[in-house]
Amino acid sequence: MKPAHTPTAKIETQWNKLFLFGGIAGLVMLGIMVAQITIFIIWPPPETVPDFFVLFQKSWLLGLLSMDLLYLINNAVLILIYLALFMALKHTHPSAMLIALVLGLVGIAAYYASNTAFEMLRLSQFYAEAADETQKAVFLGAGEAMLAIYKGTAFDVYYVLNGIMLLITAAVMLKSELFSRATAIWGLAAGVLMSIPSTAGTIGLIFSLASLVPWAVFLALVVRRFFKLAKLGS
Repeated sequence: MKPAHTPTAKIETQWNKLFLFGGIAGLVMLGIMVAQITIFIIWPPPETVPDFFVLFQKSWLLGLLSMDLLYLINNAVLILIYLALFMALKHTHPSAMLIALVLGLVGIAAYYASNTAFEMLRLSQFYAEAADETQKAVFLGAGEAMLAIYKGTAFDVYYVLNGIMLLITAAVMLKSELFSRATAIWGLAAGVLMSIPSTAGTIGLIFSLASLVPWAVFLALVVRRFFKLAKLGS
């Protein structure tokens, strides 16, 4: 172990609880990834607003899950991971990590602005209770607007900013002795694949699916390091 006066020891001692929570958050995120993939394979999400409304009427929970309910939780725990990464790497390159943290947090905020799962649930209820076809057409139009927001600018901003955050963080990791070179390389690979939003047609879908593997490996390695830092700090 390094002497107590080194920056590494100082980080470990002062922020062990944050690293512990960051590690737990990483495990939760890995679990959410597995659950979300399983749900999408077993129950592929609808493509049209009427199909979403039908799904919501059959199962409000499955409807919300099809509109990324789990990612609302996912991005909440991601905040803890970003904060822990910042505290672990700020001594290596403080300005770069501050930029990365801000970009990541702004991206997360943009995601919450993009998700319209509960709006769609409410509209599906209005649609089911509509007295005539004219009213149903109004709610279908509102649903189209919500679906456009769900796959629109705010989501793309979230996706790209988080990819940039990951690239910056992984680059700083290459200069840090707290994380292995393998961790940084997996992070760079995931960041590159996240450079194209999943909404960008076929190529976006391919890149988003391909990014899952390096992101999962990167996250697992980071979680392991967080727990080590928390243990040393305690």
